Amino acid sequence: MAQLWGGRFTKQTDQLVFDFNASITFDKRLFHEDVTGSIVHATMLAKQGILTEEERKSIIEGLTGILEDVDAGKLTIDETQEDIHSFVEATLIDRIGDAGKKLHTGRSRNDQVALDMRLYTRARVAETDGLLEKLLEAILDTMENNLETYMPGFTHLQKAQPITLAHHYGAYFEMFKRDRQRLVDIYKRMNYCPLGAGALAGTTYPLDREYTAKLLRFEGPTLNSIDSVADRDYLIEFLSALSTIMMHLSRFSEEIIIWNSNEYQFVELDDAYSTGSSIMPQKKNPDIAELVRGKTGRVYGALMALLTTMKGLPLAYNKDMQEDKEMAFDAMDTVADCIALFTGMIKTMKFRKDRMAKSAMNGFTNATDAADYLVGKGVPFRDAHGIIGRLVLYCIEKDTSIDALSLEELRSISDKFDEDIYDAISLKTCVEKRLTIGAPGAEMMKQVIEKNKEYLKTNAIEVYQQALEDRIQ
Repeated sequence: MAQLWGGRFTKQTDQLVFDFNASITFDKRLFHEDVTGSIVHATMLAKQGILTEEERKSIIEGLTGILEDVDAGKLTIDETQEDIHSFVEATLIDRIGDAGKKLHTGRSRNDQVALDMRLYTRARVAETDGLLEKLLEAILDTMENNLETYMPGFTHLQKAQPITLAHHYGAYFEMFKRDRQRLVDIYKRMNYCPLGAGALAGTTYPLDREYTAKLLRFEGPTLNSIDSVADRDYLIEFLSALSTIMMHLSRFSEEIIIWNSNEYQFVELDDAYSTGSSIMPQKKNPDIAELVRGKTGRVYGALMALLTTMKGLPLAYNKDMQEDKEMAFDAMDTVADCIALFTGMIKTMKFRKDRMAKSAMNGFTNATDAADYLVGKGVPFRDAHGIIGRLVLYCIEKDTSIDALSLEELRSISDKFDEDIYDAISLKTCVEKRLTIGAPGAEMMKQVIEKNKEYLKTNAIEVYQQALEDRIQ
């Protein structure tokens, strides 16, 4: 058993206790962050005169060597160690001797792991933002190429009014854009450095926490040492944002699954993003969309697990907080995979535009426009609503559509109908005359697409990072 404590103990830890307590099997993921934080800590200690320049140089060379050897596969992380911090420190001491024992001066594992987890999460927030950016580019490309791809819009999963595929996809663009905005907020709010908080009450050593924060590209140090080691709000926020992303992906997946069904046949999924059946040779299943939908609950579970872990903890650090990692790591990986796979799926998906338009025509999606036509002829809207309701009932009985009726049939229900009714209720007219911003008319959609292009030209997290870099310089 390898651990960083034990001086006041008179007997060995029980092996089962050690295994239960150890975290290296999962916190080894924080290896790079741990080495980075240690290099910066040693740099600050030397600046403050707590380490000599020779000790600083020896420690940093030792840490850099460990990092390079692990990355090159020359050194394997020793899972008999209690945690990743123990592995790094023990390996350092083994390589450079007593100077390595001074690295932990002015530092606790509490603020060390708080820093490691914050650095790791910060990087994953930026990574997730980048994946969403690529997804939005794919969505916008589909929007731009389908301004006149007519389809039914739905409420209650029933055909409601005609829209375009560009308009429908635009709704998801807005969802994922909000997801990115949430990530920017999280990135900024979490970007404060806990290193130097110690176990909970700071330290008597003259640390320069502002300098440490600057080297690690944080806004500054955290301002309460208790909260510094007890806080996992940033991780809860990130898991909440990831859950919302998955909810949006799941809704989109559900629609693709429906559109891919034999009853709809709106889309054809690429073979590379489909699977078959072991018994039914005709099947082409939308498994990627189904798995994205299914994995949403897995990400929700990580959020609920961490909320439950944190809800009853007294200040400051408690060992329960070790449970912040495994499911959080899994959620981060799951969402990254889902976004990447989903982006590939929609980029290769083909649309059956004829089926989509026919579905819109056969579902009375132009009924509202027919009512508006009568209003234009002087009929009060409430009366027009009743007339079109009777007209729809007539069509159902005849198994036909409004635009397929003869003018004589239309006039048998209202003498206000004239030849211009057919143009007024065509799919193109129904869509194109909706010219308020946010509506499906092509001219409005072009304006929205241009706004979205402008939005995608600037990465908010990168802008923030550069502004911070400029201030630090």
